[in-house]
Amino acid sequence: MFTFINFFLATLAAANAVTITSTSHPKPGPTSSPSANVLTHNETHFNPAIPGWHSDPSCVFVPEQNGTTFCTSSSFLLTPGLAVHASKDLASWKLASHAMNRKSQYPDYDLSLSQTDGIWAATIRYHEGTFYIITIYRKANATASISTGLIFHTTDIYSDQAWSDPVVYDAEYIDPDLFWDDDGTAYVATAGTYLQTVNLTTGIFSNATHISDGTTGLFLEGPHLYKKDGYYYLMVAEGGSGVNHTVTISRSKGSIWGPYENDASNPILTAVNTTNYFQNVGHADLFHDARGNWWACALTWRSGPQVATYPMGRETVITPATWDKGAWPIISPVTGVESAWYLPASRNLPGNGPFVDQPDAIDFAPNSTMPAHFGFWRWPDTSAYTISPPGHPNTLRLTPSAGSITAGAVDYIAGYAITNYTLVMRLQTDTLFQYNVDLSYNPKVAGEEAGVTVFLNQVQNINLGITLLSSNTTSASNGIDALNSTLVPHLRFIVSGGGSHQPDVPGPEYMPIPEAWSQAPIRLIIRAVNQTHYMLSAASSLTPYDEYAIGTAPGVVVSGGDGDFTGMRVFMSSC
Repeated sequence: MFTFINFFLATLAAANAVTITSTSHPKPGPTSSPSANVLTHNETHFNPAIPGWHSDPSCVFVPEQNGTTFCTSSSFLLTPGLAVHASKDLASWKLASHAMNRKSQYPDYDLSLSQTDGIWAATIRYHEGTFYIITIYRKANATASISTGLIFHTTDIYSDQAWSDPVVYDAEYIDPDLFWDDDGTAYVATAGTYLQTVNLTTGIFSNATHISDGTTGLFLEGPHLYKKDGYYYLMVAEGGSGVNHTVTISRSKGSIWGPYENDASNPILTAVNTTNYFQNVGHADLFHDARGNWWACALTWRSGPQVATYPMGRETVITPATWDKGAWPIISPVTGVESAWYLPASRNLPGNGPFVDQPDAIDFAPNSTMPAHFGFWRWPDTSAYTISPPGHPNTLRLTPSAGSITAGAVDYIAGYAITNYTLVMRLQTDTLFQYNVDLSYNPKVAGEEAGVTVFLNQVQNINLGITLLSSNTTSASNGIDALNSTLVPHLRFIVSGGGSHQPDVPGPEYMPIPEAWSQAPIRLIIRAVNQTHYMLSAASSLTPYDEYAIGTAPGVVVSGGDGDFTGMRVFMSSC
């Protein structure tokens, strides 16, 4: 049975980064150096700069692109992947393109079952008129994980189609960084702080050489190389992504191969041992702007010191830095509202992608395409999504998939794992929001279901759907006595929390759909009622303010656990 979405509306408001500041200042130490507090700040900036799940960020300033900065981030199993955002003022960020945007570029998504498979940390760089993104695709099996290196390039960063198919290589290490020396030699630094030369056309690497132990020798990840004032600088993340995440830096005089000397002020960025609202600060990259001022991007959780509820996962923050000649860089601590280097406000950017602060009001007009910021879990079956089909203008028609996202990590049919789900999503970007979908759906067979989801992964999600259940169904019966009664459409609220840190999830809730609602689409509503809980409701689209709250669930269900590297999405599924 087809599902038709007649009208789609998201209202994002309140408690976004603009209203949140750090709950306390760091203890005196490297991250609160007096030098960092006397910068000539004259403009207010807000964090997260790119809200919603954008983890492991990497940024590059490109003067040839009208003085624009471009950032990319990890995308794991979300497609299209490797989103690139652009900004001239580091405040207004626009989706420019997706480097991985078509199945032919890398079809292996459909072979991945683990919820943490997919595109891991990427680096974006610009060299002699061409943009490059280097990353790895990580795929776990029963005994090991396999990393495949991918190098994409383009000369038109505002076009999905202009991104190349990747140069593919066997990747021994994760988190690749790309660096060109003055003589044009290209190098790749990787986790564990290994260094190799690379031919970007063939993907042939030299033997790997270990160049640094960092400060601890443990979890040396996300390396980035820079050359400044006769020094090679190596910045790395240490401590693992989580509450012990830190950023450290070392440098070598004259040789990229070392030896590297550690900065005595390490770590130069962290939230360890603070009560800050922003925790897990790490995996940073440095870049400068058109005025020569330095900045750092990093990932973080909006979790507070409790580190329990952070459904948006690892987000991209940007904070000012100073980097005087011959000196070590000093990075300002990350807060929600910051005084930072002045850049003229500008939203004058090419391309058709949305700005990250735009709310959604989408009616799927005839001849339109899927919004650029919508995504899928693995490569989608494109035939399952039809915009304005005959007889149903201004709708998105969904064709149900064989598997259900509420069934667990893997569904099987005839012994084969199901990896394609009819599931289309957008990122949660605000702490408080309301999200509405008007749904035309009339299930005919028991087990069919369509609805909305708060989705972190296939084992951590919060759902409200329309399905056929016994007329005698109650929250206690779970609809299992269907053989002895009539099947009627119900609203069903169900939570999957098997991979989460929440041991007890709310039980299923059911409500027969009122007969009066059969004359019009049903409005399904996801609402973040506070910083810790979601409420899912329903109403007739004819009387949308007469709504019924069906179920409430804590945000900890979709925070961390099996989805510790990713972040929450909301929207529609059909199965």
